[in-house]
Amino acid sequence: MSNKRKLLVSRRRVLQGASALAVSGSVGGLLWPIRAKADMAVAEKWIDSEFQPSSLSRDEQKAEMEFFVKAAEPFKGMDINVVSETIDTHVYESKTLAKAFSEITGINLKHDLIQEGDVIEKLQTEMQSGKSIYDAYVNDSDLIGTHFRYGKAIPISDFITGEGKDVTLPTLDVNDFIGKSFTTAPDGKLYQLPDQQFANLYWFRHDWFSRPELQEQFRNKFGYELGVPVNWSAYEDIADFFTNTVKTIDGVRVYGHMDYGKKDPSLGWRFTDAWLSMAGAGDKGIPNGLPVDEWGIRVEGCAPAGASITRGGDTNGPAAVYALTKYIDWLKKYAPPEAAGMTFSEAGPVPGQGNIAQQIFWYTAFTAALTKKGLPVVNDDGTPKWRMAPSPHGPYWEEGMKLGYQDCGSWTLLTSSDPVRRKAAWLYAQFCICKTTSLKKTLVGLTPIRESDLKTDAMSKAAPMLGGLVEFYRSPARVAWTPTGTNVPDYPKLAQLWWQNVALAVTGEKTPQEAMDNLAKEMDRTLKRLERAGMKNCAPKLNAEKSAQEWFDAPGAPKAKLDNEKPKGETVAYETLLQAWKEGRVK
Repeated sequence: MSNKRKLLVSRRRVLQGASALAVSGSVGGLLWPIRAKADMAVAEKWIDSEFQPSSLSRDEQKAEMEFFVKAAEPFKGMDINVVSETIDTHVYESKTLAKAFSEITGINLKHDLIQEGDVIEKLQTEMQSGKSIYDAYVNDSDLIGTHFRYGKAIPISDFITGEGKDVTLPTLDVNDFIGKSFTTAPDGKLYQLPDQQFANLYWFRHDWFSRPELQEQFRNKFGYELGVPVNWSAYEDIADFFTNTVKTIDGVRVYGHMDYGKKDPSLGWRFTDAWLSMAGAGDKGIPNGLPVDEWGIRVEGCAPAGASITRGGDTNGPAAVYALTKYIDWLKKYAPPEAAGMTFSEAGPVPGQGNIAQQIFWYTAFTAALTKKGLPVVNDDGTPKWRMAPSPHGPYWEEGMKLGYQDCGSWTLLTSSDPVRRKAAWLYAQFCICKTTSLKKTLVGLTPIRESDLKTDAMSKAAPMLGGLVEFYRSPARVAWTPTGTNVPDYPKLAQLWWQNVALAVTGEKTPQEAMDNLAKEMDRTLKRLERAGMKNCAPKLNAEKSAQEWFDAPGAPKAKLDNEKPKGETVAYETLLQAWKEGRVK
């Protein structure tokens, strides 16, 4: 059967199903009760064998599954294709949830797994051509500014009250999603629905930090306690201490820092994932600084107005240059020699090998990989020897600013997709994040999305094995870790500029100041092209250039260079931090 013929049959099936529902009060007329009973029997098997634990009771799970069975009736037999990047959470969806959804609903669901860059490429191609490639995408909420401005994505908040109302789960509970603010645009609409989240935190060897002899050595050398670093000064002191003073532990050469520096697209993530904001670039504001965000882009109203300090941006300001300088210094002085030649994926497993004392920039997506029994960083009882904690901040940082990055892969529906297939894909998207399945998926992939899941006994039981992940996500501190925000008008075009310029500073071809100057210039050039091309909403409108000093003298970012970029180191005991979180305090 040709694709066109299949589409016509599918459309007719939808119309027939809707007609039957109108006449008989149930989808599919007289056959519906028989089919529904069979499908619900399948659903109950999945509930009992796979979808446990859940924040819902078994009866509540059955009610959600009954919705999917009924809502999917018009789409039975259709082939639906969705795509996401390859991480553990999405592997579980592709291998397990897609199979369960197909068996329960009769919709043939294919969930492709490809690299993150390929997801963005497919998305770009569909947006530019207007021809559907996938029926739905899971792509990072970093593209929220792109989706909002181009008008190629259907706002989820519009879809669930309009076109998709009849296929929207009554118990979807949008307010339960902890990443809701990340996918909300300046117009107040929700453009994407979170599917998974993981933060970029500080990682350290709690067992080493707890050794009395190391604590005494550190105190004698630096005059304060060895603990979780609150500022970059303390992080640097700890890095120096383990690399150059301690040197070996239990016969193993150890290092006080881990990172990566190969000229590769992943080097760009290393910086766009909030490295500048950790140093203190940009303005106050949650989820992102306003008017200047953590990329250094200033907006006037909602229109991007420039990245260079001469246009009021902060991409090449003192805080940004400081951030790049420290990244290079620490990589060369305190990390294993091979780190500079590694990519993101190559560097990820290194802390698990047992010779790294701390890492300032560590994604919680690695939690599962670093809790495997038998690793040098895992105890015999399966508990980790390491912990995760909030990232330390640089000297330009102020209270009220974001402190780190959080990835938020989110379901996105494009205007170019077929309306019928879009509804069927939306059903699968909800199946992946509904309360029936979300807690089990969280325990598998360790990328929590729902407040209701975080509050369960199951998460409390898992907490001791996860090195602080649960405690962090339950804490009030988590709101300071956010994805790229709405100031970035075209994420794919602008993101690629970062790694190419940063790499020049890593290799020594340019100074950090020269590299950031060039990056800011290229970002402004891209913004100017976007301004000329136009966008559906809030297109860039660049500020006229004026002296950097005029901007430094104005309130907020960009900030002038500090006389002292290394204040006294400050640390906090990990146990003190945990207690503060339990009491509802950030620190």
